[in-house]
Amino acid sequence: VRLEESGGGLVQAGDSLRLSCGGSGRLFGLSAMAWFRQAPGNEREFVAAITWGRGATLYADSVKGRFTISRPYATNALYLQMTNLKSEDTAVYYCAADSRNLGLVTTSSWEYWGQGTQVTVSS
Repeated sequence: VRLEESGGGLVQAGDSLRLSCGGSGRLFGLSAMAWFRQAPGNEREFVAAITWGRGATLYADSVKGRFTISRPYATNALYLQMTNLKSEDTAVYYCAADSRNLGLVTTSSWEYWGQGTQVTVSS
């Protein structure tokens, strides 16, 4: 499984941005996908996750109400719609996927990872 993020960039506080994650390879066995982020000097942190089948979602408290994760049916794409961006949202955002039916895990123990896309929010 190969994952590739896109859509990052430089925006101002209060702006919106949509990240995309495209997948290729053995995607039919995936059970969930997620977004994580890592700011300079910080550990990678959970942002949001979605199950492959039912589409159940989970969000970090810091983004709840501002970010929306989605995976359109019958596509291999994952999206993260980010609104009302804040300077503290500045980070490299990573797409992750897993096939082991572990549910919506908030730790960094996911099987597959993309290379990341930079999001910078200026205040």
